[in-house]
Amino acid sequence: MEERGTRLEGKVAIVTGAGATGSGEFVGIGQAISLLFTRQGAKVLLVDRDQKNAETTLAQIKEEGGEASVFVGDVTNIDSCQEMVEAAASTYGKLNVLVNNVGISGPGSVTDVEEDFWDTVMDVNLKSVMLTSKFAIPEMIKDGGGSIVNLSSIVGLRAGGGKPSHAYAASKGGILGLSNSMAVHYGRDNIRVNCIAPGHVYSPMVARHTSPELLDLRRRAGPLGFDGTAWDVAWAIVFLSSDEARWISGVTLPVDAGLLAATPLAMYPYLKDPE
Repeated sequence: MEERGTRLEGKVAIVTGAGATGSGEFVGIGQAISLLFTRQGAKVLLVDRDQKNAETTLAQIKEEGGEASVFVGDVTNIDSCQEMVEAAASTYGKLNVLVNNVGISGPGSVTDVEEDFWDTVMDVNLKSVMLTSKFAIPEMIKDGGGSIVNLSSIVGLRAGGGKPSHAYAASKGGILGLSNSMAVHYGRDNIRVNCIAPGHVYSPMVARHTSPELLDLRRRAGPLGFDGTAWDVAWAIVFLSSDEARWISGVTLPVDAGLLAATPLAMYPYLKDPE
């Protein structure tokens, strides 16, 4: 077990997409966020549509001596989002942090993507941020302010490679714009809103669906030259959620091994096939 800290001591957080997708230390982003938050002293409402996965994360937290509870809900449904915030406030007395981590993807360019799939991606990735924030912000204002961290992607900032996923890219870009506007319009209420843009994170889902050749290329594409994990993303979110970041709002923080800083030519020597 990681050493416990106090960076989020006394804070109450909601983490969406908190269910387990891995085991041990090899976990998904929502699971890692939830574990680090409780290790740093926060009480966490674990939100997921899959009760079994959420209960697995809860069991890990309880085994480590942390405090959390499960809310099974649908972040694309307005009633469910209202009930989620009410559950956090009634269980723990307040709400300080909201982490919007839910997201889905899938292949398809604008010329071949199905309209229903496009709408589903927009609902899950983008509309969910609006719906959860709609109810979280008033609760945070009652408690003197708070922090919202939204999970975007480097694909929201720059086109990705491989098969196009235009719905995913559009939704993640939309999160950036929405987050900036929220940061400005709720700043005087002491609400901070920031984005994390993960890069090529090596996660259980990536491990299951990515070829060894592509995994190697992803690794070499980043200037640091090694895999990032869900823990790297989660630590960045701990920082943005903590009082250490009290003067940071409207920021998009790439967690990507320096990938966005590099041009293809800069990385060419590292992308050539090994001889």
